[in-house]
Amino acid sequence: MPDSAMWTSAFHEAGPVLPVVPEDVPGTRRVVLSGPPGSGKTTAAAALGRRLGLPVLRLAPRPQDARVPCAGLLELALALPEVPAARELAAALDEAAGRPDSPDDAGSALRLRRRTAAVLREAPPMTLVVDNAQWLDPASAAVLGWALRLTPDLPVIAAERGRGPGPAGHWCGEDAHAVRVPPLTAPQVAALLAPYRLTPREVTRVHAHSGGNPALALALAQARAGTPAVPACEDDPVLPSPARRLVGEWLGTVSEEVRELLTLAALDDRPGLDLLSELTGPAAERLLAEAEAAGLVDLRQPDGTVRFTASAIGTELVARLPGHARRLLHARLAGAGRDGVRRDRHAALAADADDPRSAHRAARAAVHARQRGDHALAAELSLLAARRTPRDDGDLLTERALTAVRDAAHYGDLPRGRAAVRLVLDHDTTPDQRVDALVALIDASGQHLHGADELFAAALHAAAGRPDLTARILIRQSIWANVNEGDPHRACALAGRATALAEAAGDTTTAVMALTMQARLQRVLGHPGAGTTLDRALSLPRTAPLPANATPQHLAARHALFDDHPDEARTALLPLLVEAERTGDAEATVDVLRSLAEAELRAGRCARALEHAHRAQALTDGTALSPAPACYTSALVEGTAGRTDLALAHARRGVDASRQEDNKVFLSRNLFALGHLLLTTGHPKEALEALEEVRALEGLQQVHDPSVLRWHPELAETLVALGRLDQAQHLLDDTRRTAADLGRDAVLPPLERTRALLDAARGDYDTAARRLAGAADRLRHLPLERGRTLLALSHTERRGRRRASARAAAQSALDLFTAHQAHPWAETAAHTLGRLEAVPAGKDARPRLTSAEQRCAELAAAGVSNRDIATTLTVSVKTVEATLTRVYRKLGLHSRFQLAHAVAPAQE
Repeated sequence: MPDSAMWTSAFHEAGPVLPVVPEDVPGTRRVVLSGPPGSGKTTAAAALGRRLGLPVLRLAPRPQDARVPCAGLLELALALPEVPAARELAAALDEAAGRPDSPDDAGSALRLRRRTAAVLREAPPMTLVVDNAQWLDPASAAVLGWALRLTPDLPVIAAERGRGPGPAGHWCGEDAHAVRVPPLTAPQVAALLAPYRLTPREVTRVHAHSGGNPALALALAQARAGTPAVPACEDDPVLPSPARRLVGEWLGTVSEEVRELLTLAALDDRPGLDLLSELTGPAAERLLAEAEAAGLVDLRQPDGTVRFTASAIGTELVARLPGHARRLLHARLAGAGRDGVRRDRHAALAADADDPRSAHRAARAAVHARQRGDHALAAELSLLAARRTPRDDGDLLTERALTAVRDAAHYGDLPRGRAAVRLVLDHDTTPDQRVDALVALIDASGQHLHGADELFAAALHAAAGRPDLTARILIRQSIWANVNEGDPHRACALAGRATALAEAAGDTTTAVMALTMQARLQRVLGHPGAGTTLDRALSLPRTAPLPANATPQHLAARHALFDDHPDEARTALLPLLVEAERTGDAEATVDVLRSLAEAELRAGRCARALEHAHRAQALTDGTALSPAPACYTSALVEGTAGRTDLALAHARRGVDASRQEDNKVFLSRNLFALGHLLLTTGHPKEALEALEEVRALEGLQQVHDPSVLRWHPELAETLVALGRLDQAQHLLDDTRRTAADLGRDAVLPPLERTRALLDAARGDYDTAARRLAGAADRLRHLPLERGRTLLALSHTERRGRRRASARAAAQSALDLFTAHQAHPWAETAAHTLGRLEAVPAGKDARPRLTSAEQRCAELAAAGVSNRDIATTLTVSVKTVEATLTRVYRKLGLHSRFQLAHAVAPAQE
């Protein structure tokens, strides 16, 4: 039976999220849709049936029907009362029901087949849909299969649980296409759950918990509807009832042996085949294969672990275990495990809840997990250690609970952070300890802080009479006021109060953090004292460590980036990355990686920028951190050095996340990235909408410094592209005045580039060319900005009918972009250059290759592989592929064989 891939489509505005079969799949008259319970088979079958444009006859056998011979045939006959053959079939089935030898004897079987075939032939045009086909009784399946061979033009769609047809084929036809209904992607789940208005973190959690199973996702979302302010507990020990029923049906499709094996896997955080084989013997591989066939596990993990396709499956398996049975299985896992940290975890979970030895083992294991960067396991183990610590050992309990709060904060695990804070607040603790716990919880909450006012009030109450503790809370209020309230003036005032309180208390560490925040906001507001404030922060000693992204050194690196000194920023950021990774602070690591990616990108080191951006995105996606910051950086870097389609996806995801989190700072940034990408890919109308929203947001947030987020030249260029020249002129003039007043010289070359485009739009090509040449000269330390300016110069010279100058500028831009591996820009420059190539003088003349193209073509003609060409020319393989594509296009070639005859090979 031929196999067909499955396509999915999400309708965000109207209509459901549906799996659909593409138009160009042949043989869709017979389709077998398969998948686990709740995967959307019924919906997919209905959608496909509608697409075929015929009335649908739907049969839907139930579990009890599978044991009744010919129940499916009777349902078919009764569904077509107007067809004479159907009435005859129903009568024959009624008559045969009273005879003990029917319908298995040969005569009855043949008569049933003949009458069923007649029903299908005489029926009006229709599509036969058999839903829940796994419950179609064998007798009906055999008769239908025979009759369908005689009616090959009848469209049939069968939807059934499981992995689909086996080697023997399917009753609906040998040529049927087996289609596995895939899980919904994260964006599709977000679209499906849009009516529930969940936060991005909740949607991500539902997607992971459901594995993209639409029915399970809806059951989980409905359970959360109406209680958005109540956070889930850290382990979700019991699923809501509808979800339990659905997962129970899913687990019911496999044997008890498989469920026992999967229960062991659910109790381990990284189960592998070796561990499960140690526990269950050689049958483990066969049992896992059965579980994979049922769609319960994914065995294709690069590290060889067994992953549940939906984490709710593991949750349900564990919830079914009585406490004593669970402890016995953990003991077995502890004995079989080879990893010391995980053995300690299982040993602690196998012990009684108040066993101090198990608390010690969990605390020790948490240290080792932290040291090797396993942040999720460290957060689990440190909370377990705190919970297992005897209540009469108050100091140790508090110490372990505070460690658990910090581990949760570093990982962005808000539910575990809340649980650890409760341990501190419910115990007799000091104000320092209570504030430590509450501040760590605030830090762990990020943009997901429910009941912020109450939490801040509780923290200030705990800090009453202690200026040093109050200062720490005011710093967090300052961050909240800036990011969520969009009020940098209030945020700056709060940071100033925190500075004064910390300095009065002699707490230089808190003073450094407060001054850093104050300097950050002063820069945004265009305050002339920002540099002085930052210098004060840099000069003060620190008696305790700060998160790497909250240090004045990190802010100084950000300011260096704003001022176009990327190498200075990089030098400051590299040691901060080491410190952030050493402490296991995921949020700080992401922030430093993001800054490094932006620094490398500004300096033209695109490959390094991509590496840093990918690491930041992967770490974000692997934790509970907000996706908005990493998406912004990924969009910028991918759009310059990778793929614009991925860049646009990152930007849109960042916009959606920022809106739902009410994060005004990163809403502006992701909209800016989106607008920039839309502009550079030739969609100025769409770019205008995004960039105008950026202008409005930045105005509401009172952002005065144009170097912080450089949306001004992008918006002006968009206005020029749309012919709104006076608006562009006004924006450029205002921005130039502000930049000059603040001494932000780094902003001027991009403004000059856009001013030149405005001149060209008004027909003054000479002035435009002079401006662009001057701007390009001032951008020699920023190769990608220089390349973009040279590309603008090429367009201007072409419009001024100076083709030779236009070609030279385009070639220079192409060389820059190629050398720095800015692939999307290199493709744009190559396209521009291709349009400017001199027209051949005669029919035998050949288009001129650039020097880089000529050398690449010569090596390829000599039979050198792309990888070896890349090594010879010190460029990437992707650059070689793009260059050869241009060569083939210019020369009208399609293969290396043709190239070898068209270009003289390079000499060895």
